[in-house]
Amino acid sequence: MRSYWEREKPPIPVAYGPAFEGERIRKEDMFIEFGGQRTAAFEWVRTKELDEIEDNKVIIVGTNVEERFKAGGKMPLAIVIDVAGRKMQNDFEAIIERKLHHNINEAQGLWHMGQRDIVWMRISNQSYKDGITLEHIGIIHNTMTHHRFKSIVDKVQVTLYCDEKDVLELQEQARAVYRERDRRLGGMTDETVETFYSCLLCQSFAPSHVCVISPERLGLCGAYNWLDCKAAFEIDPTGGNQPIAKGPAVDEKRGRWEGVDKYLKSNSAGAVESLNLYTIMDNPMTSCGCFECIVAIIPEANGVMLVQRGHTGETPVGMKFSTLAGTVGGGTQNPGFSGIGVNFITSKKFLFADGGIKRIVWMTKNLKERLGEDFKKRCEEEGFPDLIDKIADETAAEDSEKLLEFLTNAGHPALGMEPMF
Repeated sequence: MRSYWEREKPPIPVAYGPAFEGERIRKEDMFIEFGGQRTAAFEWVRTKELDEIEDNKVIIVGTNVEERFKAGGKMPLAIVIDVAGRKMQNDFEAIIERKLHHNINEAQGLWHMGQRDIVWMRISNQSYKDGITLEHIGIIHNTMTHHRFKSIVDKVQVTLYCDEKDVLELQEQARAVYRERDRRLGGMTDETVETFYSCLLCQSFAPSHVCVISPERLGLCGAYNWLDCKAAFEIDPTGGNQPIAKGPAVDEKRGRWEGVDKYLKSNSAGAVESLNLYTIMDNPMTSCGCFECIVAIIPEANGVMLVQRGHTGETPVGMKFSTLAGTVGGGTQNPGFSGIGVNFITSKKFLFADGGIKRIVWMTKNLKERLGEDFKKRCEEEGFPDLIDKIADETAAEDSEKLLEFLTNAGHPALGMEPMF
């Protein structure tokens, strides 16, 4: 008899398969949730030596976990997946991590959104009645990580941490690893390669969405950069990350190439015919639902605002993040709006055709703090070392009238730039 991880489906008390990937669990149908800014939650894949972990093991760490789970509502959760294999490489961690999204979504009555430290999961009332427990989350990841990555993974061990203190402590360690992964691209630019990569992993939610990932523009989810996609293609040449031959440039300033347009049309069922990587004003990239951040035009300020997932306050465009996300997502092109990965903000290609970071007139305080020195460095490179002080946040303005007053007093450069449209 085969061990359960050798099977294509995990032994859980609910149905399992790709047919359930598009399933939604609304609040009234939800038994319990993790993350989504309701609680601290994250996912982290780590490489271990073969003798450091016990294959197929699920460990649950926390106080009164069973009682807290049975009570429903919400819980903090850290999902740490330790993998080992003779062919395993650190570069493969992000690829395995991104597949955790599919692992959970293929279970009936389980819902997953986001990645890394902006993950959001829900379990439905019906699935809880059917017998789903926390341990089954670990079983799912053990089984499917073995199945999806059998060529590189020999052992998998999952540990679930449920006490907030543990989750927050481990989250800082995970964030340090995320940052190191993001820095690996070094001095690579879009001009130094002839091939970009696609990511089609979110097409179960947004069928016409195609994420195009280049050295200077990471995926909307923030979890995949160009090197991650290259590694993913090496692991699975028929998977969701495929090479895209750029072909001749159509518009280098806006970031448009013949090969990319051709790929988009054939892989979006004809819904998307053209893409400009470096502008939000003309055929911008489509957005799925897993983007870390939204960039949106503020016409009266001649600039854009940035708001990250989890921000619950008002914004100068009159919509909160949740409302904007419903407008931007779904795989459509929306000039003036786009979902992005947070680290794209400090790329030299960010809004390159629209005027770059000088167009940012409002961003949340959280984003300012998160981008920190990297953002200040980009401001200096652009000749505006004090730009961050000229950009409003929610403490200065939450409506366009106050925003304009702030920008005028601060002497923001966007007010004197060419109109965006």
